[in-house]
Amino acid sequence: MEKQLFRRNLLATAILTAATAAVPQSLLAAEEEAIEEVAVVGSRIQRNAEFETATPIQVMDREAIERSGYTNLQQMFEKNPAAGNGTFSTRGNNQDSTANGAAAVSLRGMGADATLVLVNGKRVAISAFAESITTNFVDINTVPLAAVERVEVLKDGASAIYGSDAVAGVVNLVLRKDFEGTEVAVDYGGADGYDEQSVSAVWGVNGDESNLTLIFDHHSNSTLASVERKGLDTADQSSRGGMDFRSSRGFPGSYRVDGAIVSDPGCPAERDTGEVCVYDYGPWTLLTPEAERTGMLLLGHTQLSDGVEFFSEVAVQHNTSSAQGAPTPLDDGAGLTVPAGHPDNPFSSTADLDIFRYRTVDAGARQWSIETDNLRGVFGLRGSVADWDWEASVQRARSESTQTGNRSQGWVRTDLLQREIDAGRYNPFGGVQNPQSVIDAITTSLVRQGKSELRGMDFTINGELFDTANGAIAMAAGVEHREEKASDIPDDQFQRGLIFGTESVSASASRDITSAFVEVAIPLPANLDLTLAGRYDDYSDFGTTTNPMANLLWTANEMVSLRASWGTGFRAPSLAQIGLGPSQESIFFADSYGCAVNGAYCASTDYNIVFAGNPDLDAEESESFNLGAVIKPMDGMQLSLDYWSITQEGKIDEVPFGYLYSQFCNDQNSTVCVRSAPLPGESLGALQSINSGFINIGEQTVSGVDLSLVYSGMAIAGGDLGLRLDYSYLAEFERVELNSAGDDFLTRDLAGEYEYPQHRWAASADWARDSFAFTVGLNFIGEFEDTPDIDFDGTLDYDSNDSRTVDAFVTLNLQARYTGFENMMLSLGADNALDEEPPFAIGDGDSDLYGYVSGLHDPRGRFVYGKMTYSF
Repeated sequence: MEKQLFRRNLLATAILTAATAAVPQSLLAAEEEAIEEVAVVGSRIQRNAEFETATPIQVMDREAIERSGYTNLQQMFEKNPAAGNGTFSTRGNNQDSTANGAAAVSLRGMGADATLVLVNGKRVAISAFAESITTNFVDINTVPLAAVERVEVLKDGASAIYGSDAVAGVVNLVLRKDFEGTEVAVDYGGADGYDEQSVSAVWGVNGDESNLTLIFDHHSNSTLASVERKGLDTADQSSRGGMDFRSSRGFPGSYRVDGAIVSDPGCPAERDTGEVCVYDYGPWTLLTPEAERTGMLLLGHTQLSDGVEFFSEVAVQHNTSSAQGAPTPLDDGAGLTVPAGHPDNPFSSTADLDIFRYRTVDAGARQWSIETDNLRGVFGLRGSVADWDWEASVQRARSESTQTGNRSQGWVRTDLLQREIDAGRYNPFGGVQNPQSVIDAITTSLVRQGKSELRGMDFTINGELFDTANGAIAMAAGVEHREEKASDIPDDQFQRGLIFGTESVSASASRDITSAFVEVAIPLPANLDLTLAGRYDDYSDFGTTTNPMANLLWTANEMVSLRASWGTGFRAPSLAQIGLGPSQESIFFADSYGCAVNGAYCASTDYNIVFAGNPDLDAEESESFNLGAVIKPMDGMQLSLDYWSITQEGKIDEVPFGYLYSQFCNDQNSTVCVRSAPLPGESLGALQSINSGFINIGEQTVSGVDLSLVYSGMAIAGGDLGLRLDYSYLAEFERVELNSAGDDFLTRDLAGEYEYPQHRWAASADWARDSFAFTVGLNFIGEFEDTPDIDFDGTLDYDSNDSRTVDAFVTLNLQARYTGFENMMLSLGADNALDEEPPFAIGDGDSDLYGYVSGLHDPRGRFVYGKMTYSF
């Protein structure tokens, strides 16, 4: 008895000490033999999982995660049929990406900022770096897969429960807890030219009414360069039926000589257009960058008294990754000149030359090294009083990212380059390799720093109000308060215009939010269950909003139930959208106005769009509903069918590029569309940049159908077979936008267009007998139309022009497992076992230039892996 008491006190002390020290600082779930009662995402009231709710929920348990073979959450969500456009990962990181090293999920294709991500039902800090300059999101790479007990995906709006961002749905990552013993797992896998490896450990100890669980995870992967995948390593896809997206910023370059634009005499004939010397930047790209992630989590709870328990969660994560792009591109906006007397000048002109297009290939690729540190602590008390459960907690979370580039990573400063040219030491002609001493003199080091902070406190109660003839009426209610801050500080050299051809972001904002919510579950006659909920949010920046929700479940009999849900929602303007300073992104397009004046302006080029924030933005508003049925035609089989629809109004969007270009870029004196001085006798100079911003202008309606089929317990060949199918059909994705003339709105349907396939499904079969088990999975991404901007002038025209079709992409996944050794499980599997290549795509002329759709299709190829898990 004394030993037990000592053990309990020691464990409680360890939990409290760890908490005090930290304060300052798919397979989807397959066979569902028994659906346990748990508090699942989408409700604060305890519910049954998945099919027995009035809202569509997918639950991926620990066993399904092990069978999937995935090593991180980004792989899992990329294969989820409910995910869509806006889901992104470290794949495709480049020097212009504004959220390098991170990954996010976008349910229904409505954007990563329209999907709320929770950990154990609570918010976490957003990524320190926003994606696409202003898209704030939760980086799912900050949660190691080894720490996840189950993943809950609510495929319905839920702002009445959780507040902002729960527009398209909610992902809740439930962490492992109450673990006893030790588990160690090691895995390794590889594809041609690429490999991944992970090691994790889980340790836990139980006391009397106490537990302490410690989780460690380390994951790393090598670089997969574009040159490792034939056909994906060039911007000239004309040989495959695509476009030639080679850049006019060449090596050798082109120059303005005596008022005319001419190519370098050393330009190879096959690259000389007459005005510019084009350059293929494709071989410099990385399909998947090198990355390393190390995390540790501590979860504990201990009973303080008969009615009160203390609990805590502490998580730390350190991630590193890299990004790479082609050497620095330069044009006449950099203002570079070459003295007529330069020793290497091949032209006979007696006047100084202007550098029109050039690229410092001799300085090497532009590279970023990214480090991200995340810290999260949650500490609270919970208990019961008079049959009511209550919980009070506080939390603090932060994410800090540092992005650096040094002199050896290709970062050229224009003033230093000009100095070396003037001195005759740097030779900008002939595509020659300049001496290393000169390269050292023109390069610099850069630092970008981002930080996101979240502080919050909440109090909730949950219990039964009173009994009725139809059952007890249950209620949950609570109040929350949180403070959010975010900052993104670029290197001063960007702000001074000394770094050319690379995107930069500057942002800083903060706000306070106070919220209150209530949810009531009411059993009605005739096996009807009604749930009503409402939430009030008060934001210190844009104001207040109130959002209701109503769900109805009718259980007709043991075989059939019908469900319906309706609710309103909102997404608060992101901190980046409110607090954005002058920031740049680049977009590839052809300057059609300039091309009509001078052929040198005709090539598609990555021009800079300069953005600024808008503190007067309002919240986006949404309305969603879901109608569904669940059928259990026989033992072990469940079928669900749901129709869903989400409408967003007041969507925050960039001022449409097509409008800005058509209205302002044919005017040499425009302050919106900035051009350099025109050549003699010409009306327009070379395009330099376009100034833009953000407004509440967009509207979109998205609807579709989801089908899920689960069949378990089928006896075959002496074993048990389980089957599962999850299918999602995108019926419409109508977006209302301002037309290019700026005098009217037009409606476009994205369903079936570029990056919006209408059909996605995942199917799996799992067979187990004694110590052996085998899993077969199929993932299907349907076809869609190519080239949303068919003439690549920067204005989308998919609604008025037909293009070719990007073929469907089907991959086969296999896994075998053996548990015949005591306390050990061995797994061997292959992802994309048939080594299918991503289907060819001409691309969008912007981010997809290399013959495939990077946001949907994985170019990794066959990936073979093995894993060992040992418990003791």
